[in-house]
Amino acid sequence: MEEMYQAAARLVDCLKKKEITVTTAESLTGGMAAQAITAVPGASQVLGFGFVTYSPAAKTRLVGVAPELIEEYTVVSCPVAAAMARGALEVSGADLALAFTGLAGPDGGTPDCPVGTVYIAVADKTQTWVSRESFGNPGREQVRKMLLLMMVMAFPPLPFTQPGCVSRDGRPWEGGKGIKMPLPPAHARPS
Repeated sequence: MEEMYQAAARLVDCLKKKEITVTTAESLTGGMAAQAITAVPGASQVLGFGFVTYSPAAKTRLVGVAPELIEEYTVVSCPVAAAMARGALEVSGADLALAFTGLAGPDGGTPDCPVGTVYIAVADKTQTWVSRESFGNPGREQVRKMLLLMMVMAFPPLPFTQPGCVSRDGRPWEGGKGIKMPLPPAHARPS
């Protein structure tokens, strides 16, 4: 998709100019964000690591998401997205981490978390932001493509105004009230 490539090229160019390295921790996108970035020549200057953490076990083993966090909030949640980003940042040593988790469908939704719900987390060395998005149920591939296109076109800046969980318009998301952004525990780095 030409639009995706052009947006990814702008993202890579911006990161190169600012000398910022980035890592990804992806669940529902299954590596598509890293693929979009690495399609751009010179992306190795900004992306060194990408984690595909599709299963709960992968989230725990690769980026240190606590199993208790997953059990309490589910994998499609603000705290888990935040922990994925913090863990990817810790393991990779990058300046910035992008993490994605959600329900692409066609099944698996609930009234509180319908198909098309995604969480996008961004973490730097000091703060973590999480945005909850709802794309509806246009189909599995469309949800994933919409998420990626939003990521490469909107970043930077993403629609985050303050650390924590926010909705698309930047207002605090009610479901995120009182949720602390946990740092994942130190763990053995994958060899």
